[in-house]
Amino acid sequence: MKAAVLETIPGQLEIQDIAIGTPGPREVLVRTVNAGLCHSDLHFMEGKYPYPCPAVLGHESAGVVEAVGSMVSYVEPGDHVITCLSAFCGHCEQCLSGHMSLCENKNTELVRAPDDSPRLHRHDGETVHQFLHMSSFAEQMLIHEHALVKIDKQMPLDRAALIGCGVTTGLGAVFRTAKVAPGESVAVIGCGGIGLSAIQGARIAGANRIVAVDTVDSKLEIAKNMGATHVVNASDANAVEAVFELTGGVHHSFEAVGAKVTAEQAFGMLRSGGQATVIGMIPVGTMVEIHGVEFLNEKTLTGSNMGSNQFRTDMPRFVEMYLNGTLLLDEMVSKTIELEDINAGFEDMKSGSVARSVIQF
Repeated sequence: MKAAVLETIPGQLEIQDIAIGTPGPREVLVRTVNAGLCHSDLHFMEGKYPYPCPAVLGHESAGVVEAVGSMVSYVEPGDHVITCLSAFCGHCEQCLSGHMSLCENKNTELVRAPDDSPRLHRHDGETVHQFLHMSSFAEQMLIHEHALVKIDKQMPLDRAALIGCGVTTGLGAVFRTAKVAPGESVAVIGCGGIGLSAIQGARIAGANRIVAVDTVDSKLEIAKNMGATHVVNASDANAVEAVFELTGGVHHSFEAVGAKVTAEQAFGMLRSGGQATVIGMIPVGTMVEIHGVEFLNEKTLTGSNMGSNQFRTDMPRFVEMYLNGTLLLDEMVSKTIELEDINAGFEDMKSGSVARSVIQF
C-alpha cells in the first residue's frame, strides 16, 4: 500500500510502498478514506517531539472496515468508523474513572508484543513504526478495536475525519475540560482546526461573549461564522489588552497554538476566578511562566489531552450535531488534497493560510 513515511527527524514525508499485516486478536483493518493534516503531525516532523523512525504519521482519519480479527464484536466489514489516538484499555484506574484519554496501558496492551510481526513493515521485513496507534497517512490502517468508533453511514467521511482529532479536541476542551457554562465569556487564541472547534463549542455551550484571537484576517472571518462575537488580530493589537477592553477579563480562555507566549497570554486574559486551558502541544523543553501572585485571584491554568474525551460516546454525538446543522464542519475544510501533495499541505499549514487540509484517498 502507499504510505507517507517519515525517515528522519526533522524531515519531510516520502511516499513509499510498504506492507501491512493481517488482523490479529482485537485488531481491525480499515481502508482509509480521508485523513486530516494536524499540527501535531508537523510537531513530530520538525523534531519538537521525539519519535522513532521510519514511521508512518497521521492520526486524524475516517474510513471503512475491511476485515476484523478474532475477539472483535464491536465492528464488522463495511462499517464506517472514525479513528482516535485516545485508544483505551478499558480497565485501568483512568479508564474506569472516565478519563480514557489518560489511559495508563495504551502503550503496552494495545500494541503487538515485541516478538510478534509488526503491523507495518517494508517488503524486506524492516519495521515501520506505527504513529500513535494510527498511522493514517496510508491507504490502510491496522489498529486495535479500542482506537475507533462506529458512526452513522450518512456522515460524509471527509467531515468525519476532522472529528477524529481537531474537532473532538476543541469541543472536548470546552465541554469536558473547562465545562463552560451558559452566559460565560470565552477567548480562544488560534483559529486553526482546534481553535475553530473550541469557538463552536463555546457557541453551543451558550457563552455570551466569544473572542477569537489570531494573526490572519481570513481565519478570523471563519471564526465569526463559527460563532465568535468579537475578533482580535494579534498582529495589530496587544491581545491581552484587547480582550480586557472587550470583556473585562474572560471566564475561560483556550490556547490552541501550542506556544509559550500564547499560553501566557491565555492566563493573562482571565478575570479573577477564571480558567485558562492549554489545548495546543507546547514543544518539549518549553517552560511557561506565570506571575505567582495571580494565583491569589484564584485563576487556574490547566492542560487538556484530546479534549478530555470519551470518544466512543462523544464522537457519535458530534456526528449527530453535524447532521442536524448544529456543528459546522464544511467551512473548516480549506483544501482537499491527494497523498502525494502532503508536504505541500504542511507548507500551507506553516504559512497559516488554511484551517484544515484533508487527504482524499
